[in-house]
Amino acid sequence: MDNYLTYLYLLTPLHTGGSANEGNLMGIAREVHTEFPYMPASSVRGKVRSVFEKDSKDDPQQSIATSLIFGRRIEDGNQPTEGEIWFADATLLFFPIASLSHHLVWITCPLWLERWSRWLAPNSRANVRSLIQTCRQHLSNKDVRKSAVVSFEREKLYLQTALLQPAELASESFEIISSELTELLEASSLVSLLPERLIVLPEAECLSLVETGLQREVRVRLEADSKTVDKGSFRSEEAVPPETVLFFPWGLKLPQAVATDKDEKDIEKARAEAKRTQAVKETLRTTIPNRMSTRLQLGGLEGLGRGWTEMRTMQIIVEE
Repeated sequence: MDNYLTYLYLLTPLHTGGSANEGNLMGIAREVHTEFPYMPASSVRGKVRSVFEKDSKDDPQQSIATSLIFGRRIEDGNQPTEGEIWFADATLLFFPIASLSHHLVWITCPLWLERWSRWLAPNSRANVRSLIQTCRQHLSNKDVRKSAVVSFEREKLYLQTALLQPAELASESFEIISSELTELLEASSLVSLLPERLIVLPEAECLSLVETGLQREVRVRLEADSKTVDKGSFRSEEAVPPETVLFFPWGLKLPQAVATDKDEKDIEKARAEAKRTQAVKETLRTTIPNRMSTRLQLGGLEGLGRGWTEMRTMQIIVEE
């Protein structure tokens, strides 16, 4: 089984589809137990599938191979089948926040880092968990409790409207994290600043800053003649801001042999056809990781340019 970890660096705001739209608010998907925004695995899977279906629409054999990898849809009276590929939810890893003292910083928390470390190689996992434990000690120490752990020298730090004095900060090296993100940090000169502007906060404070850091836009429809607001046309839309980094694990199960069509009268011809489809499917499996290291538009509101994402994929080891 081949498994991978894909990082999503948002180039434009990401609207992940509302799970709880209320009133005039067009919200985004949130985890039920933490309230953090996320992108459901079904959204990721659906987008990736549509890309490969579009690429294979002029090649019947490649189209069949795509269906076998992603699973057959419910159509023409056929039941859906389980494919060879799986996806997990995309969750937050680093979230950008405006700062009066540092202009732009990225926040994270022990929960996000812990989730990420589960998918790293054993040595990397142990190193990141050691760093998480150090951060937790700084943030919970009863005698000298710190408000945040930073990757830069301790100095006056503004986080939105909050002001943290140097005595409230602890400084740690995040070289371990940087070394795991080398390919992602090369995606843009802006995201390359992340290692030197990183702040670890307790989960509750992190959630508060994420709430205030979400992009919200109000939309209204105007009357054609008077250019006044049409009755009932007001709504507000949420989005995860650009420069955010998310990640999601995914993988390919062991390849299944393509079955021969038993209803085919010429059984030799059917076997040859199945063999060719098997070869196309094997080739397609090898191209998926490369396709997951390019730009892709995810989520909703594509017409407004939402969801453009720079992706970077690395192979990982998953213990069965």
